[in-house]
Amino acid sequence: MGRIDETKPFIPVRIAVLTVSDTRTAAEDRSGETLVERIAADGHVLAARTILPDERAEIADQLRRWIADPGIDVILSTGGTGLTGRDVTVEAHRDVYEKEIEAFATVFTMVSMQKIGTSAVQSRATGGVAGGTYLFALPGSPGACRDAWDEILHWQLDFRHRPCNFVEIMPRLDEHLRRK
Repeated sequence: MGRIDETKPFIPVRIAVLTVSDTRTAAEDRSGETLVERIAADGHVLAARTILPDERAEIADQLRRWIADPGIDVILSTGGTGLTGRDVTVEAHRDVYEKEIEAFATVFTMVSMQKIGTSAVQSRATGGVAGGTYLFALPGSPGACRDAWDEILHWQLDFRHRPCNFVEIMPRLDEHLRRK
């Protein structure tokens, strides 16, 4: 297991939260609120938040706008990762990924197995990188958002986490786009 190196400084990350739902309003968005609370509690910055319907093109367009925004380092979406016909968040994420973080889905499944057993196979949580921005698509339940944050993202979005973390390589995510 990793550890926190207290000799390193904490570096706040700017995070956007996208809730994907045909029915939820801001007042009913428990999953988005779960993420917002954890972002603040860990000392990160909520850079943006919105709710969109389960429409692949709209989701992908919003992801692209946030990827292009230099004030956003990470995008977390919640909802639309299941198996039903309207669940298109994963496809929208993959429409914009430059690289997929395959191990995120694997680790999320391992965490979920401890909580919900074999029902974990119904999640298509995913992670990736585009334009120097991290993107993670999480299931639409508050429990799944808690699990993803508490067991994975809390640690990987903390620069002090050892042996490694997402924040320390953030400056190099778009190195292929820079002139050599």
